[in-house]
This record gives sequence, structure tokens and C-alpha cells, in this order.
Amino acid sequence: MNWDDPTDATADEVPAGPAAERLVGSVADGEDQAVEAALRPKDLGEFIGQEKVREQLDLVLRAARARGATADHVLLSGAPGLGKTTLSMIIAAEMGAPIRITSGPAIQHAGDLAAILSSLQEGEVLFLDEIHRMSRPAEEMLYMAMEDFRVDVIVGKGPGATAIPLELPPFTLVGATTRAGLLPPPLRDRFGFTAHMEFYEPAELERVIHRSANLLDVEIDTVGAAEIAGRSRGTPRIANRLLRRVRDYAQVKADGVITREIAEAALKVYEVDARGLDRLDRAVLQALLKLFGGGPVGLSTLAVAVGEERETVEEVAEPFLVREGLLARTPRGRVATPAAWTHLGLTPPRPATAGNGQQDLFGA
Repeated sequence: MNWDDPTDATADEVPAGPAAERLVGSVADGEDQAVEAALRPKDLGEFIGQEKVREQLDLVLRAARARGATADHVLLSGAPGLGKTTLSMIIAAEMGAPIRITSGPAIQHAGDLAAILSSLQEGEVLFLDEIHRMSRPAEEMLYMAMEDFRVDVIVGKGPGATAIPLELPPFTLVGATTRAGLLPPPLRDRFGFTAHMEFYEPAELERVIHRSANLLDVEIDTVGAAEIAGRSRGTPRIANRLLRRVRDYAQVKADGVITREIAEAALKVYEVDARGLDRLDRAVLQALLKLFGGGPVGLSTLAVAVGEERETVEEVAEPFLVREGLLARTPRGRVATPAAWTHLGLTPPRPATAGNGQQDLFGA
């Protein structure tokens, strides 16, 4: 319910193949898009989670409505699937304005941006996903558009080129990014309100699942929702995807009611364990623990052992493993944490010791 619509930009951010096929991946496919459109909340009161962001954004929008002005430009950052697109649509709904959606990679030239800006209506919300991937010429044009509601259109080439100023109606830009650090300071400073979307707590995801189950006409009990929430990696999009797969299992293998036992059995079929790890995650950990004794081991070597591309291991599997405290990136290579050994039910090897009983420096 609180997820982003996938755009070309989002899809490009994550490697294709295993990333796109993962049940616990944060990138939305065609099925996700259709379901999200039906489940997406329509106002801030329906939006679950992100309490601070909702409270602050509510003040910004209410103040703008009271002044009869357009809302300040808004920058939303955070991982995919946390609700950036949903919030942009809510901003437009709260302001009673239309919304136009595009993405950074789709704007490769300043002329592309000028065409979009010149066609905006007064008060319209322009949602620009993956804004950090916009081309530099378009980015520089956006500075003036955001600040002065004006763009300079260059006509002609060479010494005879002329800049024609084009006045724009007041509008609200909502920028979304998964990598806020890549935004240049001049662009970031022009946003009147910035917010970072945090990963959800299990209790919040339970509320998301109950709401989605109600809209999908799926019967689910409290412990069943808690079981799915605990495996959803703190991301509503993943929670709803798992809910749909568990619903399928319950309809085929049981009476259609989702209980803890049904959720556990269904997610075992789909290879999503109690901490939300899937086949790729466990393959990385098993190779690291069983083949390399917990590390350190280089990324390329680890990728070969898993049978995946280096980029797949680094960009698809590792971020969640690091966030869960199961793997650490060190200057010497990847190292498994004690939690990784515990999670896979393995016993870490005993440190090698020198003849005098002291721990060997090279066996540490």
C-alpha cells in the first residue's frame, strides 16, 4: 500500500535477471504495478508508517492551502518500495492538483525538461523519480525553474544563439531518489521540504498487511500477518507481494484463511526464511561460511563461488545482509558475522593457535 510505482529509472537502478525475479526484491514488476494502483492510499490519513514525515508534510500542505499558494518543492529519499511515489500522489490529492510523473533518465536534454515544464498547469505537481540521474544540462535548467518559475530557451546556434525567457506557472516539484548523496548541493538546497523514508517496523508492516488483505478480500489472522511482516525486509512492497503469494498457497492448499502455519508453509515453498533471506542471500552466506570459513574473501571470488555476477552479489544480495548484521564489508574482503553462523545453524571454526597456546596472528 505504501510503495513506489516502478519507472524506467528504478528498473535501471538494480541489475536485471536475479534482481527482477526475486520475490523479496524491492523493484516492482507489472503485476506489482497493477496491484499497487488498487491498494495505494489516497490521503495522509490512510498512509501507514513514516510518522514524522507524515506529520511534517501535513503541516507543509495545510499551510500552503491556507495561503492559497502552491506547496514548496519536496524531496523524498529512501530505498525503493517505501512510499515515495505514493506520497507524491497524496501531495497532489491534498492540494487538489493534477500530477505528472516522469523520471530522471527520461530527461536527457534540457529541451526535454523545457517541454515538460512549459506544458504544466498552475499548481500542478511534477513528480520526478530518480532525480539524481537527470542530465547535467537539464539539471541546471531546473535550478531556475524551481526558484524563479522561469526557463531560458536557447534558439539558434553559435554566436547567433539567443536566449528567450519563458515564464512558467507556479508548480510543485516532488523529487524522489534512492541515492540522495548523488544530488548536487545547488539542487538539494532548492527544495523547501526534504524527507528521508525509513524502513518499516514489523508492527507497521502488520497494519499494511491487514489493510491490503481487507482490500484484496483475504482472510488473515494476527499471527499470520506477523509472520509475513517479519519476512518483509521492512518494505511494504515486499510485504504485499508475500501476502499475495501466501494467499495463493492458502487458496490451493488450505481453506483460504492465512494463519501462521499457512504463512510458514507457503514461504518455505517460495524459499523465504524467517529473516526474509531468499535463495540468493543464503547462497552467498553459505559460500562465505562453508567454503571460506567466514572470510575475509574478495567479492569476485565470492561471486564465482555463488555462480552469479559480481554486480549481482554486491548490489542485490549484500545490502540487506549488511543491514541485517549478517555480513560485513572490510578492506580485506567480505566477512561473516557471528549472527550469520547462528542463522544458518553452523558452528564457526576454532581459531588456529600457535604452539605456545597463543592465538596465531595469521589464524585470527
